[in-house]
Amino acid sequence: MPDNVWWWVAGAVILVVAIVVIATMANQETGDYDALTGRRRRRRPPRDAFGERDEVEEAPPKRLAVVVNPTKFADLNAVRANVTAVCAAHGWGPPFWFETTVEDPGGGQARAAIAEGAAVVCALGGDGTVRNVANALIGSEVPLGLLPAGTGNLLARNLDLPIDSLERALFVALTGQNKTVDVGRVVIDPALPEGHEAPEGEAPPAPIVDHFLVMAGLGFDATVMADTDEALKQKVGMAAYIVTGLRNMHGPQFKVRVSVDGGIEFTRRIKSVLLGNCGKLFGGLVLMPDSKIDDGLIDAVLLSPKGIVGWTGVAARVLSRQRKGHPIVDHHTGTEIRIRLDRPQEIQLDGDIIGTARNLTTSVVPKSLVVRVAQPS
Repeated sequence: MPDNVWWWVAGAVILVVAIVVIATMANQETGDYDALTGRRRRRRPPRDAFGERDEVEEAPPKRLAVVVNPTKFADLNAVRANVTAVCAAHGWGPPFWFETTVEDPGGGQARAAIAEGAAVVCALGGDGTVRNVANALIGSEVPLGLLPAGTGNLLARNLDLPIDSLERALFVALTGQNKTVDVGRVVIDPALPEGHEAPEGEAPPAPIVDHFLVMAGLGFDATVMADTDEALKQKVGMAAYIVTGLRNMHGPQFKVRVSVDGGIEFTRRIKSVLLGNCGKLFGGLVLMPDSKIDDGLIDAVLLSPKGIVGWTGVAARVLSRQRKGHPIVDHHTGTEIRIRLDRPQEIQLDGDIIGTARNLTTSVVPKSLVVRVAQPS
């Protein structure tokens, strides 16, 4: 091969090497472009960074809290193991577990669950446990889950939630959607006799403010709740209330003065007042057909039967879902209902007897509680 050709080959090789070296040096300085393609590239992070990033991005599993009334179960450990297993099957962490006490029937435990960061706080007990847990959740964004363990389970009935299977109810709590509902509010004035005032120099007792989810009741209704034996409820369920009701149906009437939304007072002689945030009872009975749990309204039903014939008329009106236009079943609806009684009567909130009242005002706290309900099918 001629010498001049070798010179040309050697020169070409040197030129290519020079280009590669210059490009490599430039790429090392900027770190932004690929040396061969000229396209922008990212610096490769150290190997250790990949493990650290995965740990940061991986969120811990969600956990629910269970506030349980331990008196409802013979084997609480088995229930706890069952709930834990269902949570694990749905990718949730082990649940927080709180037991109610006589001194604290659910409110303090629910607040502790919120502090622990529970994604859902479940009430596992009767209507009283549900009410006390819900009181602590009012105004928060933490949803209430309903796990059936009581006799009535009235809030679950009104929301069409499972009442006969803990597993099905737990499935809703873990996978359901949130629904915002109203909460009933009652302000109870001190039960002083009419015309009497607090002793001179003493401040009058402060009004009691409390909440309910389904219904409040005065008179016959509260008497039945107070007198029903717990052991009998354990044996026969809702029939225990019927037995107690039959025993108290001849109780005395009392006089009430009622004002709806600040209107003119009207007077009735009655045996019971029921105040509803929603209207469904047990056994498919609907006491307040037009009442909805998110309508911003409170419903009142005044019952004034006399004897067996009167109670038969009340039963017929309830079964037929007709309320208005009958003297023994008087139905009213408003945003605020004020009731004044001629003498103190026991008052119940969702089945809990909380004392006596002579004057009270009921309303709702609109859209103040988040409840976990089933996903639409």
